[in-house]
Amino acid sequence: MQGCSIMPLGKKLTKKLKKNLPVTGPQAPTVYELMQWYCLTTNTHGCRRIVVSNGRLRRYIWILLTLTAVSLIFWQCSLLIMSYYSVSISITVTFQKLVFPAVTICNLNPYKYSKIRPHLASLEEETTLYLQDLFDFDGSNVRRRRSARTQPATDFLQSIPLVKLEPTEKGNLMAYEIGTGKVRSVDPRTVRTRTQTVVRSSNPTEETIGFRLCDQYNKSDCMIYTFSSGVFAIQDWYRLHYMNYLANMSMEEKIQMGYSAEEFIVMCKYDGISCDYRNFTLFHHPLYGNCYTFNGGQDDVLMSSMGGQSYGLQVVLYIDDEEYNPFLVTSTGAKILIHHQDEYPFIEEIGTEIQPAAETNIGMQLTESSKLSSPYSDCTMDGSNIPVTNLFNKSYSLNICLHSCFQRAMVATCGCAHYNQPLPDGSQYCDQETNPNWVFCFFKLHEKFLQEELGCRQICREACSSKQWSLTGSIANWPAANAEEWMLRVLSWEMGDIIKRNLTRNDLVSFGVFYSDLNFRSLSENPSNSIVTLLSNMGGQLGLWLSCSMVCVIEIVEVFIIDCSWVFIRQHWGKLKKKWAQKKESQVQQPARSQERKSYNNSVSLGDEDPPTFNTALQLPVPRPDQVPRTPPPNYNTLRIQHAFVQGQEHSEDDIESF
Repeated sequence: MQGCSIMPLGKKLTKKLKKNLPVTGPQAPTVYELMQWYCLTTNTHGCRRIVVSNGRLRRYIWILLTLTAVSLIFWQCSLLIMSYYSVSISITVTFQKLVFPAVTICNLNPYKYSKIRPHLASLEEETTLYLQDLFDFDGSNVRRRRSARTQPATDFLQSIPLVKLEPTEKGNLMAYEIGTGKVRSVDPRTVRTRTQTVVRSSNPTEETIGFRLCDQYNKSDCMIYTFSSGVFAIQDWYRLHYMNYLANMSMEEKIQMGYSAEEFIVMCKYDGISCDYRNFTLFHHPLYGNCYTFNGGQDDVLMSSMGGQSYGLQVVLYIDDEEYNPFLVTSTGAKILIHHQDEYPFIEEIGTEIQPAAETNIGMQLTESSKLSSPYSDCTMDGSNIPVTNLFNKSYSLNICLHSCFQRAMVATCGCAHYNQPLPDGSQYCDQETNPNWVFCFFKLHEKFLQEELGCRQICREACSSKQWSLTGSIANWPAANAEEWMLRVLSWEMGDIIKRNLTRNDLVSFGVFYSDLNFRSLSENPSNSIVTLLSNMGGQLGLWLSCSMVCVIEIVEVFIIDCSWVFIRQHWGKLKKKWAQKKESQVQQPARSQERKSYNNSVSLGDEDPPTFNTALQLPVPRPDQVPRTPPPNYNTLRIQHAFVQGQEHSEDDIESF
């Protein structure tokens, strides 16, 4: 009977347990429990962190991150599916136009010889006498020619004499001053061979021509600069004095001595449309005088819609070879430079010369280059990080930086500025009257500059972005023999009010500048390892070896950095609180003990071997009433008799429910 009564009770209890205990897994009775089970058992890290995270803020953050990741997955997958099933194509046709560059044109002869010759009278006569003394043009006596001088030689001309170096049989060098006839021995260490780009020491073994420079404040410090040819020596000596004269002239006077745009530009045509001198702007160059720039403005820049000669610039120039200075210029023609509107035209360094009596056609090809700045290279974006002031008021370039650096060094060392470069604020151009030692200082400083002793090469950097035009030229005879007569007559008649004479073919220069085609090359540097590449490679490695995603990385950061930091802080904070409490308790107990010791004057100290006596017991301190232990009352319930088993007891529904 007992077995029959127990079996129904066990079945009933099992049924109740299955009903009340939570059911997990796919058999969960509610969606909430199913989602909770999924989040706890899935490998998707974000879903698990939503369930196990403590605090609402963390749960909300993980919900936001998980939903964002799911949204990005759906978005990217939809784009990939649409791209995969897309069968449509698109054809884009664009007509590209290129900006036509600025074209700067200069006459090789900067000033009309008839107008500047009166200012150079003494220099002209001194140069002629030097040539007669050196090469004996007319065979007359040197002393007689010197006595026939009409213009007195200035101190500046006499301070820089032309000399002829001759080696002796003993290996010494003798310098003969051509103007005065003085002869002196020369130390070979003071002789320099000068070219356009190099100044080096030399020991000439044959006769050479040069000029002698001495420090005006120390006559024993002298240098002799020689040249490979007497032509170069005469030209450099003439230019040296020529710039000294120009430094004392005003800008208005120099512009009046040059060629005006109306007489310099004879014909003009751009993109098949006629133009004239009013489409050019004046640019005064220190060496080439009045130059003119086509399309040099910043606002209304011309565009090229087609490639070819017919869609470019065609110009005819009047150079007037009869007005050329014979000692300054040894070739006739014009010089042009193709550059960007923001660039300064260094036409004396990179310009292209065009000969007269010919038609020169120049085809262009644009190349744009862009470099990466630091840390990939040491180029500069706009020159703002270069400690050199831009004196040219144009966009930064390496040439601008080098010339500005040298001009600053010239002002700091010699006390004046060189005539070939722009004038810095608060300075003046060098001339013999105010700076008698400037020529010697300039040559010494320029020698240091060429040998990179001024530090300009280390300071100046290349620009990160630049535009360059590759040029391809072709030359043809112009005008043709059968057309020369009528063309020159027509042009002479059209310019009759300006030139007052008939033109010859050597007076005219014709050239054309155009794009060969509208294709241009673009050279740009891109970092091989960008942040996108870095994240992609790191994500691939994490996914390959750890099956880890971005959400997993965030989870690792949360657990190993944030949570571990909080655990470390809590542990140390608990230890600090415990130490603080013990310290405070010891501070409270210390005054109480000292007070008790003061209340008993006859304190008893018992050793371990001394037995207690009645007298010593009377001297012990009396405990406080709240510290006296008391005997607890007896527990009478323990005397009752209880049965271990009760037979025939029925379990109610409430007992099972409570169980």
